[in-house]
Amino acid sequence: MGVISRRRLTAVALVTVTALLGTTACGGDDEAADGGPVTLTVDVFGQFGYEKLYRQYEADHPGVKIVERGTGGNLDEYSPKLTQWLAAGKGAGDVVAIEEGLLVEYKANPQNFVNLLDHGAAELKGNFLEWKWNGGLTADGKQLIGLGTDVGGMAICYRKDLFAAAGLPTDREAVSKLWPTWQDYVRVGEQFTAKNTGAAFLDAATNTFNTILLQTAGNTTGYSYYDTADKLVVDSNPAVRQAYDTTVDIIDSGLSGRYGAWSEEWVSAFKQAKFATIACPAWMTGVIEGNAGPDAKGKWDIAQVPGSGGNWGGSYLAVPKQSRHQAEAIELAKFLTSAKGQIGAFQEKGPLPSSPQALDDPAIVNSTNAYFSDAPVGTIFAAGAKSLKPVYMGPKNQAVRTEVENAVRTVELGQRNPAQGWADATANAKKAAAK
Repeated sequence: MGVISRRRLTAVALVTVTALLGTTACGGDDEAADGGPVTLTVDVFGQFGYEKLYRQYEADHPGVKIVERGTGGNLDEYSPKLTQWLAAGKGAGDVVAIEEGLLVEYKANPQNFVNLLDHGAAELKGNFLEWKWNGGLTADGKQLIGLGTDVGGMAICYRKDLFAAAGLPTDREAVSKLWPTWQDYVRVGEQFTAKNTGAAFLDAATNTFNTILLQTAGNTTGYSYYDTADKLVVDSNPAVRQAYDTTVDIIDSGLSGRYGAWSEEWVSAFKQAKFATIACPAWMTGVIEGNAGPDAKGKWDIAQVPGSGGNWGGSYLAVPKQSRHQAEAIELAKFLTSAKGQIGAFQEKGPLPSSPQALDDPAIVNSTNAYFSDAPVGTIFAAGAKSLKPVYMGPKNQAVRTEVENAVRTVELGQRNPAQGWADATANAKKAAAK
């Protein structure tokens, strides 16, 4: 997923953090010693759309029970705890989700994970987009840390009722034509703001910044905060500065609701229709539906993203070596990441498959989303998924990203001017990378 910051940072409803952070033993530690039932714990962040798949798997495997733990969408809570569990040799689930922006960091310690190549995973290579499969391999190609879940094709989700109140078109094709570029998006936002609807044009500058960055990087350098030699390039990669400058234009135009992404205030803003647009990778549709609630069904729709494509989010499923049920966990991970599993997850929560077979399946190609005014999500998201350009993520990507987005946030809140914000972003990113 992702995803959020994909960050598959999808906070559909903030699951009680203590359910994840307060539990320290993986599921089923005392089970199956005599061949009895096995409980598999799956650690995730956000909404992966696996609930029905779990029940299906349990029905097909009577000796297996599956329990999911999660922290809503907050990677800043999930990832440190997973890192602690791996270092301690206990506490992690039998299957764990790893967001793509953090994968390089975990691959630095491959000894913490089962090598899926030793368990028949090599024959599954054709089930994934090539770059997605390669992302799960260690640098030497000898170990497969994780199997890919989703990718994060981009769009803009918008409130039709708020657009109508501002005198703007509401038809998705007409809306898409309003903003072929991000500069056009700003112009439309200024028109919206001038109508004083009581809502902001967009939710948070950080979400928009990350979208622009990943889109620009994918279409130019192929990397964001680190180059492919793992050199920190925050202050030298033009994609980062371009995304920052465009985001500053959005902030200066007064378009942001200034809701801290993934915060309780942000979640409430969905329910209260406090903003009209949001950067919308495929997995975000599940976030919106969960946060805005059933009363907003049919009020949302999906338009094309300004600029050219892009990919935000996507995750992997891995099996920690500390799992006492490795064989069962491996089979579950294979099932959840199979074409059938990815289709099921998409139908439940919207994460876009990374499996070519799933992307070609009529269940994806012809799919619509009733919540989003029957938007043809198969056309909007899946059509271009095979040509998505991945962005390389370096070893401290998440820590660096957090510092850069924190700096963007200070500008958004008026605590720093743009020059000060950029200076903070680059300086604090270097400190984070050095830790």
